[in-house]
Amino acid sequence: MDNQSPPLLSVHNLKVAYRAGKGYNDVVKGVSFDLGRERLGIVGESGSGKSTIGRALLKLLPTARIDADRMDFSGTDLLKASERDMLAIRGRRISMILQDPKFSLNPVHKVGDQVAEAYRVHYSSSADVARKKTLEMLEAVQIRDPERVYGLYPHEVSGGMGQRIMIAMMLIPEPQIIIADEPTSALDVTVRMQVLNILNKLVTEKGIGLIMISHDLNLVRNFCDRVLVMRYGEVVEERAARDLKNCTHPYTQGLIAAQPHIGGSRKPLPVLNREAQNREIRA
Repeated sequence: MDNQSPPLLSVHNLKVAYRAGKGYNDVVKGVSFDLGRERLGIVGESGSGKSTIGRALLKLLPTARIDADRMDFSGTDLLKASERDMLAIRGRRISMILQDPKFSLNPVHKVGDQVAEAYRVHYSSSADVARKKTLEMLEAVQIRDPERVYGLYPHEVSGGMGQRIMIAMMLIPEPQIIIADEPTSALDVTVRMQVLNILNKLVTEKGIGLIMISHDLNLVRNFCDRVLVMRYGEVVEERAARDLKNCTHPYTQGLIAAQPHIGGSRKPLPVLNREAQNREIRA
């Protein structure tokens, strides 16, 4: 993070809980971090609370109890912001790229119209201008023949193309912060690198803040600037991405050790011991 400028987002002691019977079940337990004009990775196993943090920042958890000492976005207190305030923030100032386009694209509208709508909701423009912007963005996310794809319905595109369309939809309003929840999981290696290059340019050239939520340690280690490692709703370690190999927490060491390596040992990979009180790794 650039130490010369204030953070775009400052989160202190974020807690999220879901109702369970007569009480609440804590799923995020006192998470704190600042986000500057940088690439911040959040990693951990399924259920560790990674995606919940992204949705809590945008207040997309209507049944959850969200609390924090501070949740400041460029001078706006997100915790106290009204739904009307959040409507002006979601998409236009903070966008979230979701993992599975099947649940995000409207099945009865053409994909191009949906991307164009994301632009027109936030900018006063004609339909022709929105269409031109959409075609440019579809081309930017490496979609061949954007004119043809514009007129397709979600069921007519592949999973990988649907993911790129979702990314185009989230990028077209030019937000200040992008929360990317496994944005490249449905893409092949070549297209994945192209999409990562697009996100990287937004950080380096436009100065946005990027939160990359992922299971892929290699991805965040090579792409992000900093990494938060989560377990059971808590941050157990924070490090510069390039320094992740020197991690000290047994859980982080276990995640790294459980990854296969080309040319590595053929012995069975170690697995994590998930007993709550035991942080050791067993072979």
